[in-house]
Amino acid sequence: MYPIASSSIKDAVVFEDPYLIVLEKESGLLSQPGLGPAQHDSLIVRSQQCWPDARIVHRLDRDTSGLIVLALDVDTHRILSHQFSQRVVEKIYRARIAGQPKTAHGKIEAPICRQSTQPPHYCVDFQRGKEAVTHWMVIESQGQSSRVELQPVTGRSHQLRVHMEYLGHPILGDPLYGDAKSRNEMPRLGLHACGLALQHPHTKEWLQWHSREPF
Repeated sequence: MYPIASSSIKDAVVFEDPYLIVLEKESGLLSQPGLGPAQHDSLIVRSQQCWPDARIVHRLDRDTSGLIVLALDVDTHRILSHQFSQRVVEKIYRARIAGQPKTAHGKIEAPICRQSTQPPHYCVDFQRGKEAVTHWMVIESQGQSSRVELQPVTGRSHQLRVHMEYLGHPILGDPLYGDAKSRNEMPRLGLHACGLALQHPHTKEWLQWHSREPF
């Protein structure tokens, strides 16, 4: 059990009702348990200490911070999962990337496939990859880095990280992608899930949440 973590998970609540909760996940915390005891601590394990029936609907990478929604019953989980699979849910991210893109915005259409298992690593592969689409827009450029807004259309593993590396502007602080210089520019991955919007599974109301990036 994680009593300290349990109380801190309450502090991470952005929205709560009888059907779902929206939390702000910290960087460095798994969304769900990995392999072995060392990777048991995770957002869902901590959440289930407060909400025993909480279920993961979607995931954020361990090093990504930001908004994540959990379902509190089977019906809600089914409906929300369907919204994600049908791309009804809107997800917005902010990232700090290396360099300054030559254009102010763009669209990346580059299929992604898994390159290795341990640690999981993905790459752009136009022969074997699965469809992956990301819209991006520069928010500001400062010195040798830029802050960008990213909107994934698809939801491939590591999609935003792989696509930014493919664009030639890796996300700062990324331990898996980019070069040594960009990895050392930030003490954490410069990626934050700052916007989430979906239809409430029962009231049908369109709900939106926002979270400011901590970098």
